[in-house]
Amino acid sequence: MLKRKWLGSGILAASLALVLTACGGGNTSGGTPSASPAASPAASESASATDSAPAELQKIRYAPFNGVSGLVVRYGIEKGFFAEEGLEVELVSTQNPIEALTSKEVDVADSATTNVIVAAGKGAPIKIVSSMFRTKGPFYLIARAGIESVEDLKGKKVGAAVLGSGLDVYTQTILNKHGLSKKDVTYLATGVNEAAYASLTSGQVDATIIHEPFASLAEIEGTGKILAKGWDYLPTFHTGVLVSQNDFIDKNPELLEKLLRAYFKSQEYAKSNLEEYKTYFLENVKVDPAAVDKAFEREFELWENNPDVDLNALRDTQQVQLDLGFQDQIYDIDDLLDLRFIPKK
Repeated sequence: MLKRKWLGSGILAASLALVLTACGGGNTSGGTPSASPAASPAASESASATDSAPAELQKIRYAPFNGVSGLVVRYGIEKGFFAEEGLEVELVSTQNPIEALTSKEVDVADSATTNVIVAAGKGAPIKIVSSMFRTKGPFYLIARAGIESVEDLKGKKVGAAVLGSGLDVYTQTILNKHGLSKKDVTYLATGVNEAAYASLTSGQVDATIIHEPFASLAEIEGTGKILAKGWDYLPTFHTGVLVSQNDFIDKNPELLEKLLRAYFKSQEYAKSNLEEYKTYFLENVKVDPAAVDKAFEREFELWENNPDVDLNALRDTQQVQLDLGFQDQIYDIDDLLDLRFIPKK
């Protein structure tokens, strides 16, 4: 199920494929103690070496999102922000963060908010500990040339990424608000990122829901146009959280606090030093730089870096899920959260 990618204390750059979606040592220098007249040279040298040794980093296993959504974490590790907090981060790649958490193979993970709500609501021993760097759906419904509106999709083939996912929620909501339902189209699961883009360019579908930088790439290459932006249709649908297992929360609260500080420090640094981060981005994601520029500009407003979890948004999210049949009841929000560790401004 899990594939260990590399330890965050290494200095190797992350090698990412386009379809998917790091760490200086934390040194503390102590002064050389004054030797007493009775101290031997050997004893003095030993004491000096001990005092100047770097503090030992504490290990934590973290599963960031695959793909570009988790790239800033890797960037922050390489910048040394996690080591500054005394952490050695073992990055773990998984397609199922909930299962990885409940099996205790990871300590903290990025997850779609809806997956955590349903799993925790049904008794999984996990809790939301923070929002991610963004919480609104950075998804786009793009269509091939010749399709000018969502209404034009009636009778056409539409890709919904992964059925039952948040991307599916956005696709159905966009269709519904234009007088269509998934029954009015041929509704297909076409995957995400590069797979979704290939489904459009190959003609497998006439339109698909997709992330950046593929929406911008479609515009630049002339292979598609944006019909709808997800957050315009579901502005309070919560899409991303950091989640931990209850046992880890109870035993290692200080590590969670350190991880969240380093996480948001990484995000804030990347956003404030955008050209530097874009260089790192393009080293790891091989895509037209013009598409990256356009994508960053379009989504800058979503890069909120706010760790707080909006309780009203969680209620709205559950109601949307319930209305679409993705959730069979509304769960008690208090049972889903432990927000003691979020960084204080």
